[in-house]
Amino acid sequence: MLWVLYIISMSMFYFYMICGCIVEERIALIHIRSTLEKRYTVPISWKQSDNCCSWERVRCNNSTRVLDLNFSKIKVNSTTRGECWNLNMAIFSAFHELQLLDLSYNQACLQSFDGLQGLTKLRYLDLSHNNLMGSVDILRYLGKLVSLEVINLDRNSMSGALQDTDFRNLKNLRRLHLRSNQLNGSIPGSLFELPLLEYLDLSRNLLQGHIPISSASNMSSSLQTLKLSDNFLNGTFDFFWLRSCTMLNTVSLSRNANLAIDVKFHGQVPLFQLSALMLSRCDLDNNSIITGPNFLATQRHLKILDLSNNNLSGNIPSWIFTDAATLTYLNIARNSLVGSLGSMRQHKSVLRVLNISMNCFSGQLPTNISLVIPPSLCDITTMKILELSSNKLSGEVPSCLFTNYPPQVLKLSSNNLGGLIFGGASNLSIAREMYLDSNNFEGTLSSNLSGNLNVLDLHDNKLSGQLNASFWHLSSLQVLNVASNRLTGEIDPAICKLTNMQLLDMSDNNVSGSTPNCIGTLPLTFLNLSLNLLSGYPSYFLNSSYIAALDLRYNQYAGDLDWVPSLHWIKLLLLGGNRFEGWISENLCHLRHLNIIDFSHNKLLGSLPPCIGDISFGRGPYDTQALFSIYDSIVNLDEFANIDDPSFMFITSQYSIQSFTFSTKGSVRVYGSSFLDQMLGIDLSANMLSGEIPSEIGNLSNIKSLNLSNNFFTGQIPATFANLSAIESLDLSHNGLSGEIPCELTQLWSSEVFSVSYNNLSGCMPWSGQFSTFSTESYIGNINLHNLSKGGMCVSNSSPVKEEDVGESYQEDPVLYTMSAASFVLAFFATVSILLPVILQQ
Repeated sequence: MLWVLYIISMSMFYFYMICGCIVEERIALIHIRSTLEKRYTVPISWKQSDNCCSWERVRCNNSTRVLDLNFSKIKVNSTTRGECWNLNMAIFSAFHELQLLDLSYNQACLQSFDGLQGLTKLRYLDLSHNNLMGSVDILRYLGKLVSLEVINLDRNSMSGALQDTDFRNLKNLRRLHLRSNQLNGSIPGSLFELPLLEYLDLSRNLLQGHIPISSASNMSSSLQTLKLSDNFLNGTFDFFWLRSCTMLNTVSLSRNANLAIDVKFHGQVPLFQLSALMLSRCDLDNNSIITGPNFLATQRHLKILDLSNNNLSGNIPSWIFTDAATLTYLNIARNSLVGSLGSMRQHKSVLRVLNISMNCFSGQLPTNISLVIPPSLCDITTMKILELSSNKLSGEVPSCLFTNYPPQVLKLSSNNLGGLIFGGASNLSIAREMYLDSNNFEGTLSSNLSGNLNVLDLHDNKLSGQLNASFWHLSSLQVLNVASNRLTGEIDPAICKLTNMQLLDMSDNNVSGSTPNCIGTLPLTFLNLSLNLLSGYPSYFLNSSYIAALDLRYNQYAGDLDWVPSLHWIKLLLLGGNRFEGWISENLCHLRHLNIIDFSHNKLLGSLPPCIGDISFGRGPYDTQALFSIYDSIVNLDEFANIDDPSFMFITSQYSIQSFTFSTKGSVRVYGSSFLDQMLGIDLSANMLSGEIPSEIGNLSNIKSLNLSNNFFTGQIPATFANLSAIESLDLSHNGLSGEIPCELTQLWSSEVFSVSYNNLSGCMPWSGQFSTFSTESYIGNINLHNLSKGGMCVSNSSPVKEEDVGESYQEDPVLYTMSAASFVLAFFATVSILLPVILQQ
C-alpha cells in the first residue's frame, strides 16, 4: 500500500514538473482562459504550452506557485467590442500565494468578491477601469487582507458610503485609488491614521462633509499625494494640519466650492515642499492667498499651480514670479486679477503652460516680447501652451511669436490686439493651433501661408480682401474659421487643396459669387457660409456624405431642395433667407438625424408632407458632442502625464463650435455649443406653403419650437398639437386657419410663447393652464375670436382686436411686412382676374 502511495506521489510530482504549476491553479487558469477567449485575443503562449508558468502575463515562484497575474489591457476582439467580460472573482481563491493581481482597463463586469478573502499574501490589487457589479462591499472583503499595499479601484461605478472599519486593519497600505466612482457619505477618519499611506485619491465622487483632519491629527510623514477634488466637501481645510507630512508633494482640492482653504502657516515654515498644488474653484481667502503671508512663498520646487475660478482680485501674487520660481504650469484663469503683463518681466521662465485668460490684465504686448516673460517668448523653446485670452491686452503682436519657437497652442482670443495678422509673417512654423479670434487684427491673409496648423481661428477681426489660398501649404489644417471679418471677392477654388478640412466657417463677410463645386470633395462635417452675398445652386457643391451641420442662411442661393435628402448625416440644416423654391419633398423625411430645420424666408410652396411627423428630432443615434467638437488632439506634455485633473484637460485641445442663432419665441436667439441639447425645432415661416397643417406633426413630442407663420395654411389647428409636450414656442400666426382653438392645447405646460394672430379663428380664447399667461396679442387679428367671461361664456362683443389694428405687428420685421403686402397684392389680383370677365360681360 505504501509503495502504491509512493508511486502516486512521484507521478504527481512529475506531473507538476511537466505542467509547471499545481493542478488547482492550472485548472483555474484554464477556466480564466476560456472566459477570456470569448471577448479578448488570448496571448499565443497560452495555447502553445501546458506549462502555465511559462504563459505570458503569469509569473510563478521556484515552487511553481503563481505569484503574479497581470491581465491589464488585454486586446479586445473587434467582433465583441462593447460586450462585457463577466468574471467571477471567486476563481482567484485558488491562488493562495498570489501577491499581484492586475485586471485594469478591461471594462470587465466583476462579481463575487468574497473569493478574495483567501488571498492573504496579496500585496497589489488593480481592478481599475472595470465595472464592479455591486457597491462598496468589496472594501469589506479587502479590509481583511492585511498584506495589501496598493488598492486601485478607479473608475468602477462603485456606489455607497465608505466605512471606518474597512481600512483600520490595512496597516501596510501605501496607495489607495478610488477616483471617479459614485461614493457618497463622509471621508472615513481611519484613512488618515494609516501609518504608511503615501497616496490617497478620492477625487470625482459624491463625498460630503468635512475633511477629517484637525490640528490634533497625527498625520503620517509618509503622505506624498492627497487628491480630494471634484466632490461636495465643506468646512475648513487648514494646510497647517499637514505640517508633519514631510514628504508631501501633491495636493488637489479643486472644485469643492464650499470648502474654505486656509494657507496661512502661523509664522512657521512647513517641512514639506510641494511640486503640484490645485485649488481651482474652492473658497479661497483672497487676502490670504494674494497678499500673504502664507506658506506658498516658501515652496521652492513648485512646478504646477492652479488657482483658477476663484474670484481672486488684485495683482498677481509677487511670490509667483521670482528669480527662484520653478513653475512649469500656471493656471490663474477666470479670476479678477489686474495689472500689466510687465509684472512678469523679472521671471526666468521655464513655463510650458501659461493660462491667465478671463482676467482683467491690461497693457500692450511690447515689441520686445521679453518684457512680458523674459528672456523672450520668442526664444523660449519649452513653451507648449500659451493662453492669454479674455483680458484687456492691446497693441501689436510681434511676428517672432508666430515664427521663431511658437507654442503648440497659442490662444490670444478676446483681447484688443491689433496690427497685421501674424505680424505680416506667412511661415507659421511648428504651431498646431492658433486662436486669434475676437481682436482687431487687420490686413489680408497671405496667399502663401505655410506650417503644420491643425486649427486656425481668426473669426471676429477686421481682415479684408479676398481669401486667396493659391499657394497655401497647410496640408494638416482641419479647422478654418474666418467668420465675422470684412472679406470680399469670391471663394478661391484653391481652398479645396485643404483635403483634411472638417470645419469651414466664412460666415458674416461680404463674399460673393458662386461656391466652388469642389467644396463637396472635402470631408466637411460643418460648413457655414451664412450672411454673405453668395449665389448659385447648392446641389452643385453639396454632395458630401460627412456633413452634419450646414448653414447657408441669408445669401442668394436659388433652385429647389431636391438635393437635401442626399445629406444623410445632416443634423443642423439652416437654409433660411435665400431664394429657394418648389415643394418640400417627402424624401426630406428620410433624414433620420435632423434636430434643426430652418427653411424660413424663401419661396417654398405647396402642402407639407405628413411624414414630417416621423422625423426623429433628437432621438437619432448621431453623437452631438462629435458634431460640435470637430478637432481633438493631445499636446504632449510628459511632465503632466500623471496629473489626472480636469483643470489640465485644456491640454487636450478640442475645437468646439462657438454659437448658433435660431429664431424662436419671437426673436433671434444665440445658442452656445450645447445648441442641440437646448433647441430642437422647425422654422418654415415666411414662405408660400398652403393646405392643411398635417396632424402628424403632433408626433414631434421632442421639438421645442415650431414656426409655421406667414404662410397660406388653411383648415383647423390640429388637436394632435397637444402631444407637443416639449414645445416652448408655437407660432401659427399670419395664415388662413379657421375654426376653434383646440382645448387640448391647454395641456402644453412647457409653452412660453403662443401666437395664432391674424387668422380666421373663432370661438373662445383658451384661458386655463399655461394659456392663462398669454396676453391678447397672441390672438390679435381674429375678429371672431372672443374672450371667456367670468361665467365661462364667450362674450361676443369682447373681440381682442379692432379692425384698424390688423397689420401693426409687421412693422418690426420688414421681411414679413413685405411678404404680407405681397400676399395681399396676389390676393387682390386673383380676385380681379376672376371678377373682371364678369364685369365686362355685364
